[in-house]
Amino acid sequence: MLYLNHAGTSWPKPAPVQRAVSEALQSSPRSWAEAFASQHRAVASAFGISDPERLLLTPGCTAALNVGIEDHPWQPGDRIVTSGWEHHALLRPVLGLAARGVEHVVVGPDGRAPLDLAQLERVLGGGRVRMVAMSAAANVTGAVLPVDELTRLAHAHGAMVLLDVAQLAGWVDLDVAELDVDLLAFAGHKGLQAPWGVGGLYVAPRVEMSSPRRGSEPAPTPGYCDTGSVDRLALAGLVAGLAWLDAPEQRERLARARAALAQLTDRLEELAGVTLHGPRAPSSRMPTLALTVEGWSASGLASALAARGVIVSGGRQCAPLAHETLGTAAEGVVRLSVGPRAPVDLSDRLLETLGSVLEGARQGPE
Repeated sequence: MLYLNHAGTSWPKPAPVQRAVSEALQSSPRSWAEAFASQHRAVASAFGISDPERLLLTPGCTAALNVGIEDHPWQPGDRIVTSGWEHHALLRPVLGLAARGVEHVVVGPDGRAPLDLAQLERVLGGGRVRMVAMSAAANVTGAVLPVDELTRLAHAHGAMVLLDVAQLAGWVDLDVAELDVDLLAFAGHKGLQAPWGVGGLYVAPRVEMSSPRRGSEPAPTPGYCDTGSVDRLALAGLVAGLAWLDAPEQRERLARARAALAQLTDRLEELAGVTLHGPRAPSSRMPTLALTVEGWSASGLASALAARGVIVSGGRQCAPLAHETLGTAAEGVVRLSVGPRAPVDLSDRLLETLGSVLEGARQGPE
């Protein structure tokens, strides 16, 4: 089987991750508190967070984004800015702020880059922007946004920055001090190689939040009671995944995976009827590729590939706004995304299978 849906979730999980999950499942309750504290510190350290209390571990990135966007003293007339590439996990709480009188502004691409920085600066200059909330990389096309520039512009106009790094974490070293963001949300089950069920939200010391607590004053930052139980097994797997990724040989594998997808991109561009979406340069995107094929729905092609042992994502990838931006809202795209153990013959295998699917369709049933 050829698994090409790592932007959805990584698979198979590394052996150390599987062992850590199994050991956590069998551990004694007497060790749980100490293990949680140690694992919490390890995850914080991986993101350059010196005070683990600034990192809220959550059941996933969606929970982190909900709290990170909603738990602020929003006022009618405030504005929140997103890009045109957002996953529904980020977009949903943003849209929910409309009930509190908050205006949502979308800054689109500029034709050459995924984010029009000039438009962003104009929006910020209009005032009342409390937060810029954006995905660091689009989950549909893998396009990487200019994080440094958007953060600088937002802070220059007094706006907070919330960054969703679900697609970057595990592929790129992320240090909250270097990023200079106010809030950072991540998922464990993608590039970080953890199982489903764990993520996190970093809250910078300069940020005062407004987490409602019944029967008491609002809490200054969200906590355990705001997001629910952290999956201890997934957390153990996350820490093991971080250690696995830190080895030099894994860094080399990540580079090879990027190169394999770049080669595949070049070869797909030569095929008649295939349209690629998003940036082409490997440096401009994560190892993710979106395409459509003339005469095929995205879901239909994904199903045909799966029947031949190639697993991809076909459809809208839970990102309706991104597909509106791409012009693919009707059918979505086929998304191919590789992991750190991408095979060296990736291009040959994928193109052989795709050719078989397309040829079979042309010939029809026997």
